[in-house]
Amino acid sequence: MNYNGPKVRISRKLGIQITLKAGKVTQKKNYPPGQHGSTKKRSKQSDFGRQLLEKQRLRLQFNISEAQMRNYYKKAAGMTGNTGDILVQLLESRLDSLVYRSGLASSIYAARQYVSHGHIYVNGRRVNIPSYHVGQNDFISVKEKSRKIDCFQEAMRGAGSPPPYLELSKVDFSTKYLYTPPREEIPVVCEVPLVVEYYSR
Repeated sequence: MNYNGPKVRISRKLGIQITLKAGKVTQKKNYPPGQHGSTKKRSKQSDFGRQLLEKQRLRLQFNISEAQMRNYYKKAAGMTGNTGDILVQLLESRLDSLVYRSGLASSIYAARQYVSHGHIYVNGRRVNIPSYHVGQNDFISVKEKSRKIDCFQEAMRGAGSPPPYLELSKVDFSTKYLYTPPREEIPVVCEVPLVVEYYSR
């Protein structure tokens, strides 16, 4: 199941920013949560522990369940090329991920909700499946009637420059998926080879 617990706590535990608020808190408290988080001496992690940590980091940055993660790994492993790179590319091409990455939503959680509630269109057609695979040169846009809603107005005001594989139009509340990006262009915090090692055991 997808993670629905405290976002700041899990961000501090895994050392990643999954919401804007979590990012602000982790900058001030860059140590694990808990009463002794800043003072407790941490034992050396095992290889399995490191693999598990990186797997959780990757999974939570895309807000997907363990079953979905395994399915994406199996699909990536069956394709020609570097399994880790393909895995991240498959995850990044999800509709909710690109809605978030382009700036149409302030977090991956908000992006998933917007898609599920029917606010997002792909090539002019409403798509309410967060895991929908977006293809090269596809257009993603916010439903015209939804553009006046405060959350989308705020998202556009706060949107910065998206990654190079996305072309954002703030005027049209839309973005174009230009190409399948190489791993180094996808802004995820994770040692992907360790994730591959975890699932290939």
